[in-house]
Amino acid sequence: MKYNGKTYLANEINDQIKAAGGTATLTEVLGERFIACGLKEGVVTIEGTPGNALGAYLDGAKIVVKGNGQDAVGDTMNEGKIVIHGSVGDTLGYAMRGGKIFVRDNVCYRAGVHIKEYGEKVPLIVIGGKAGCFLGEYMAGGIIIVLNKDNAPDPIADYTGVGMYGGKILVRAESLDTVLPEQIKCRRMEKGELSAFTPYIKEYSAEFGMDESALVSGTFYLLEPDSNNPYKRLYTNN
Repeated sequence: MKYNGKTYLANEINDQIKAAGGTATLTEVLGERFIACGLKEGVVTIEGTPGNALGAYLDGAKIVVKGNGQDAVGDTMNEGKIVIHGSVGDTLGYAMRGGKIFVRDNVCYRAGVHIKEYGEKVPLIVIGGKAGCFLGEYMAGGIIIVLNKDNAPDPIADYTGVGMYGGKILVRAESLDTVLPEQIKCRRMEKGELSAFTPYIKEYSAEFGMDESALVSGTFYLLEPDSNNPYKRLYTNN
C-alpha cells in the first residue's frame, strides 16, 4: 500500500502500516516521528526524511529510507533491519540489542551508545562515511563498522569508545590519529582478520549497490575495551 506522509499523524501512519500487514510505502515524509515503532514484520519504504525515533523497538521488520534520518533511529530495536540512503542525526541505534542498521553516508554524535548483545543476538551498525563524537559510548556488545567510503583522513571523532566495556568497533583508515580513551585498545588488523566481518560489508554493499571490493580494501583498525577496563568491573562480575 502507498500512503502520503502529510495526510496522517504518526499514530495514524503506524495504524495504516499494521493494517497493510507491515508492508507499505510512505511518500512526502518530513519529520513525522515514531514511524514503524515496534513493527514485527513487513517492509516499510519511506520517501523523504522521517522524524526522531524511526523504528524504535523494531522487532523484525525492515525499514528503507530514501533520504536522511533524524535522531534516535532504531532506538532500543530488538530485531530487523533499517537502511538509510543518506545520513543520520544523533544517537543512532541507542541501546539496540539486536538487528542491523546500515547508513550509506555519515552519522552524528553518539551512534551506537549503550548497544549490547546477549547469546546469538549481536546488534550491527555499518556506517558508510564518517562518525561524530562519542561513537560507541558505553558500548557493551555488538559490532560497529565505519567504512569511510570517501577515504576521509579522520573518519571517527573525539571520545570514540568512551566507557566502552564490550563489543568491537572497526574503522577503515590509512592511519588513525584520533585520541582515544585510555581504556580502549586500538590496533591495526592483520591480514585475514577481516574475513569474519566481510559478510556484513557485502550485505551493506548490496543494499546500496556499491562495489564491495573497494570497501574491503585498505587498512582496518580494531577498537576493543582493555581487559583491565574499569568500566567492565562496574557492570559485570568478571
